[in-house]
Amino acid sequence: MVHDWRDVPAAARGATVALGNLDGVHIGHRAVLRAAHGARPDLPLAALTFEPHPREHFRPEDPPFRLTPQPAKCAALRDAGCRVVYALPFGAELAAMGAEAFVEEVLHRGIGARHLACGADFAFGHRRGGNVALLSREAERRGIGLTVVPPVTDAEGTVSSTRIRRNLQDGYPERAAADLGRPWEIRGEVVHGDKLGRVLGWPTANLWLGRHIEPARGVYAVTVVLPDGTEVKGVANVGRRPTLGGDPQTRLEVHLFDWQGDLYGQEIGVRLHQFLRPDATFAGLEELKDAIAEDARQARRVLD
Repeated sequence: MVHDWRDVPAAARGATVALGNLDGVHIGHRAVLRAAHGARPDLPLAALTFEPHPREHFRPEDPPFRLTPQPAKCAALRDAGCRVVYALPFGAELAAMGAEAFVEEVLHRGIGARHLACGADFAFGHRRGGNVALLSREAERRGIGLTVVPPVTDAEGTVSSTRIRRNLQDGYPERAAADLGRPWEIRGEVVHGDKLGRVLGWPTANLWLGRHIEPARGVYAVTVVLPDGTEVKGVANVGRRPTLGGDPQTRLEVHLFDWQGDLYGQEIGVRLHQFLRPDATFAGLEELKDAIAEDARQARRVLD
């Protein structure tokens, strides 16, 4: 991963480069990556993106909205064939850089791009003043090729990160998965909880959502990717535990089926497959215990 466009190693220069925020690395983004590679298969494939997401820079008070925080994004880009990821730090300097200067200083002199690919709505530079027409003109002047990729669409419209976020917030992880080309995953470190799940007979691994977007609160059928890469089925709750008085932050609690072990302090990935029911308040622990048992039965049915 390259963070400084002024100090790019020679081996990371001269690539064919997909441009964009690429949050989610969904099937539309992968179409741009394929176009970049297809135009110049003789060159290494790279992606240029920004960290933090420009929206986080301009609107820091917004709640978390990321589908893929930086490590997950880079992993997805590598899975899609990228040999180089330029994750440029987005701050005051890049925000103030004009579009022509961005092409010259970053794309041409900085990373030495030989070919570019982007979506038809790609905008860049100060106040998003650069569009595809400007990029085409400025790239041609410098001998850089450009492929403009039409949007990927289906019966519901255009595949986009915004649409995927909305589907997750509405409780449709399977629709999000169709647009992503894979199940949506929350990755995080397992933290200590209050051990109540163990008392109830349903021990859970607890994660904070961090910078991930918050999906619909409730219960999900999930699979869990363990640190060794093993995938285990389970049932998870995303919420603030209203029966227990409520939490200040939303957490994800996941019970792994037919598995025992210690995951504290380790990173796992929880993949959401199907929303089972909304978050609910129960009269007491016995009612909660019965609900968890039914949730587990439903999750097993879905996953089997």
